[in-house]
Order: sequence, then C-alpha cells, then structure tokens
Amino acid sequence: MRKPSVEELGVDPEALEWKRSGTGESAVEVAFVGAWTLLRTTGGDLVSVFDEHEWACFLDGVKNGEFDHAAS
Repeated sequence: MRKPSVEELGVDPEALEWKRSGTGESAVEVAFVGAWTLLRTTGGDLVSVFDEHEWACFLDGVKNGEFDHAAS
C-alpha cells in the first residue's frame, strides 16, 4: 500500500488534536488519523506520515536511544 500525503488523507492539520512533547518551537507534535500517525515540529509546515509499522519502529528507536544525539 502506498503511503498517502496529508492532502490525500483529506484532513486539515490545524483541525487535528496534536499531542506535544514539550514547549517551544522545537517541540514535536503527533496526531493520529485512522491507521496513520502524523508528526511535525511546533510551528512547522512539514508533516510526516507514518504507517503503523513505521511508527512502531520509530518508537522502538526512541526507546533504545537511537536519536539521543539529535537532542544535544
């Protein structure tokens, strides 16, 4: 299955309920649309779309410290 864009999902990103990792302009926000997970940074125009497997792999990487170097 080809991954849809935000436009193809037919959702308005500003109307979604975003969960935020923290405060400030570099916070990460996540919203869920059906089987899809949307990810963006606060105030950013770019929204990434993840399927369930990609999202599970991303969360596994976060839990295992694969992205710790990006936080410093």
